Amino acid sequence: MAMTDPVSDMLTRIRNAGMAKHQKLEMPASKVKLAIANVLKEQGYIKNFKFIQDDVQGVLRIYLKFDNENVHVIHEIKRESTPGRRLYVGADDIPKVKNGLGCAIVSTSQGVLSDVAAREAKVGGELVCTVW
Repeated sequence: MAMTDPVSDMLTRIRNAGMAKHQKLEMPASKVKLAIANVLKEQGYIKNFKFIQDDVQGVLRIYLKFDNENVHVIHEIKRESTPGRRLYVGADDIPKVKNGLGCAIVSTSQGVLSDVAAREAKVGGELVCTVW
């Protein structure tokens, strides 16, 4: 089966690894995935990530973050825009996730940004996913 939505695959891997209490996970890398990982790190949802060069497209290694009770800090990570149903939002329409407790990740003309950064820059774009 060919992978039609690598971003959705990335989110699913993060969700599954978190539920299974894995400290880290790996997946094929891409510019978009690295950008999403960067936002997740900035927003404090993952400890860190690393790009590992290989002969193909490279590997993205993500280090997950757990709280004191060993509970995964990402409660929910949800794909919003899909290849079959793209979802675009204007700067004023970027949703507040859980009244601002969560974070929406938006792919804009200025790169992949968190909802807060996109609102500040007054740019909209494709609503990639929501996290809380």
